[in-house]
Amino acid sequence: MDLQSLPVPVPETLEPWIPVIVGAALALVIFVVGWIFSKWAYSLVLRLLRARNVDEALSRFLAGIAQYAVLAAAVITALSKVGVETTSLVALLASAGLAIGLALQGSLAHFAAGVMTLLFRPYTIGDIITAAGHTGLVKEIGLFATTLRSPDNDTIIIPNGQASSSSIVNHTRFGARRANISVGVAYGSDIERVLDVVTDCLKSTDLVLADPAPSCGFGGFGASSLDLVARPFSKPEDFPAMQHNVRISIYHALNDAGIEIPFNQIVVHQAEA
Repeated sequence: MDLQSLPVPVPETLEPWIPVIVGAALALVIFVVGWIFSKWAYSLVLRLLRARNVDEALSRFLAGIAQYAVLAAAVITALSKVGVETTSLVALLASAGLAIGLALQGSLAHFAAGVMTLLFRPYTIGDIITAAGHTGLVKEIGLFATTLRSPDNDTIIIPNGQASSSSIVNHTRFGARRANISVGVAYGSDIERVLDVVTDCLKSTDLVLADPAPSCGFGGFGASSLDLVARPFSKPEDFPAMQHNVRISIYHALNDAGIEIPFNQIVVHQAEA
């Protein structure tokens, strides 16, 4: 008789523990495999998002969500193999998530807006924007807030929910920003000559772009002056300095041409006695 073919007797004291040992071993295997797959999911999602040029902070955050989702599924599956009732556990986690979501709904709204901003990129770091009533250079785009540096060198922190709930003006996107500078000349001035003088002045002023070309138009009839509008373009970062240069150049050009820049005038009529 072949002794190796004989069944190995199992002590009666171990028989009740066999399902527990098998379940624990299976749960351990599931957890280890889940851990490996969670690392793989993190790397895969991170590579995909980087390939689409998604912001690095958002890429890592979404990759982390994918990793922990796979790991949570592995843990729940492993617990079910050792006899833990996972249905009630999932329900408890869902209830806790709902309660946390309701308590943090304001912060979650800012977070969701931050994710949408990083995905769709209405502005990026280095852009000059106007959002929520503030204008400045974008220094940081976080998941909850956007940080601007104002022209006065102040730091402005705008919650992403407020920025996305109103219109956003991106002054940098097209590479040039136009100013509308009002110019008043005296009634009786040769308007065609004034337009030529101001237009030539714009073309020769420092920081004014040649393309798009600057222009000047007749804005209307003011109370004391004929109002013109000078429309020069500049690079977004040169915008304040360009306006300063244009105003000085126009002032000197009009003086050199003998064109009067009038004061505000009030005409008083005296009633006859």
